[in-house]
Amino acid sequence: MLVLALVPGPAVFAIIARSFSSGKLHALYMTAGIVCGDYFFIVLSLFGLSALAKVMGTTFIVIKYLSAIYLMWLGVKLLRTKRTSIDIKESKNSSLMSNFLTGLFITLGNPKAILFYVGFFPAFINVSHVGLNDVGFIMLAATLAFGSVNMCYSVLAVKAKNFFKSPKSSTIFNKTAGTIMVSTGVLVAIRA
Repeated sequence: MLVLALVPGPAVFAIIARSFSSGKLHALYMTAGIVCGDYFFIVLSLFGLSALAKVMGTTFIVIKYLSAIYLMWLGVKLLRTKRTSIDIKESKNSSLMSNFLTGLFITLGNPKAILFYVGFFPAFINVSHVGLNDVGFIMLAATLAFGSVNMCYSVLAVKAKNFFKSPKSSTIFNKTAGTIMVSTGVLVAIRA
């Protein structure tokens, strides 16, 4: 989760833009919305995978290998990403609630988020035995990973504006994240 949070994407750039234009408080509300969207996908994927594992039994292994392939595909795609510069546009001031809803809809409108969680959880969790404590710990991990990273981006946004525009830094983020995603996919595939 931390690796995914570190890779700049639409949510990170929205938070940076909000920090530039409206300050850290507005970015905090946007981050809260993003994390709530992640909570929705976490619950959906955990309990959906759990139900699927119970119904499918041993044939659930197919899901495991599809998950591994998806994670490796994400990694290869990041490794093959060309250098780009990113134009960060400032946005106008808005209410705290609209910032929260923007963050929520950024996550809910991202189909890669649910695919990530569906691919990610079988590598680390026995999804056929997920309890409420497990869900709570996973949500805490998501809050710490996405919330803290997004707020760090917000705090550093103004000072690091030129860093995020650099094609070289974008390439470093993509190559590092791609390597970790491919490695995770391989681990999912070979894990017994």
